[in-house]
Amino acid sequence: MNEITLKGITWGHSRGITPLLAAAQRYNELHPSVTIQWEKRSLQQFADYPIERLTEHYDLLIIDHPWVGRAATLGCVLPLNDYLSADYLKEQADHSVGFSHASYHYAGGQWALAIDAATPAASSRLDLLQAAGRKIPETWLELLDLARMGKVAIPAIPIDLLMNFYMFCIAHGARPFQQEEEVIDEPTGKAALETMRELYSLIDPRFFKANPIAVAEYMTTTDDFWYCPFAYCYSNYSRDGFARRRLTYSDLVEFGERGRLRSTIGGTGLSVSTYSQHREEALAFAEWVVSPAVQSTFYVEHGGQPGHRSAWFSGHANRLTHQFFYTLLPTMDRGYMRPRYDGYLHFQDHAGDALQEYLLGKRDAHATLSAMNRLYRESKQMAVSKIQ
Repeated sequence: MNEITLKGITWGHSRGITPLLAAAQRYNELHPSVTIQWEKRSLQQFADYPIERLTEHYDLLIIDHPWVGRAATLGCVLPLNDYLSADYLKEQADHSVGFSHASYHYAGGQWALAIDAATPAASSRLDLLQAAGRKIPETWLELLDLARMGKVAIPAIPIDLLMNFYMFCIAHGARPFQQEEEVIDEPTGKAALETMRELYSLIDPRFFKANPIAVAEYMTTTDDFWYCPFAYCYSNYSRDGFARRRLTYSDLVEFGERGRLRSTIGGTGLSVSTYSQHREEALAFAEWVVSPAVQSTFYVEHGGQPGHRSAWFSGHANRLTHQFFYTLLPTMDRGYMRPRYDGYLHFQDHAGDALQEYLLGKRDAHATLSAMNRLYRESKQMAVSKIQ
């Protein structure tokens, strides 16, 4: 019997690495000839480092969906629709959480399977809110009132500000990236910026260096903050025993007549490298770990946040997480999917810097939007080649 070793790369939080380590162990027990070694990198490296450089070294890759335009251009991961059955992929599409499955489909190829689903959602220290005689905010005005008390935490590093800028553009009536020359029309963009400044001017400056994980850690390791209105959700913090105190997740607040905010979906996908010397084995593992049977039981039991809808409806998964999945499914289902064209990542990597400078009083709204539009035009010209 030939021994086969697959190498995988993922991101270094319990949500990203722990379920894959457990899955690798169990898969080896089921298939003793296949060993899967998972390595991890930081969340910032996950966002910043070009994944195409990793495809020559790893068989299995956990990716962000904005990268699939690049993947389609370079062909460095396999188009899974050429290797997995149509029935399997249809089942995945029919049971997607929001746009999770569709986000990895681009230019006729399915470049990853939605192994993980997430979007910014609200979280709170319900114990502290109740002790103060308050409830979870339901409206934008209630949120601002709590922020004025210094009890609100929000991730405000550039990438998270950018995702929330998209959300506030939609809240003010227009989806971004509908024009060739500008990210958003100037009146809508200025309205979104003003709304963001209204809130971010009330938060502790430390959060301009904090990502969603850091915010969750602040909220669970201290009693300083009661509520986070939007940060990429982590079911780990809703589970007993994971942190010093448990977070309670809830839907986003209502924003005037437009109803509840629509956040920008994240999550991750599982890809197979074109350069893998063991494609068949890598594909078999991917198909297994993203199957409904594994996603709704083993994967979520080991800290995963599944991309398959069956897990989000599972009574078992929701008991483990104090109703995290059932509560946030509407938030996921109305989430906005950001662009995925080859070159978009240049925009995503830099546009948030201008937003952060605006919120810190270092540039005005017009200059901020102008900088973002310049980056957008640059990004549109960065494709290695045209996709036929």
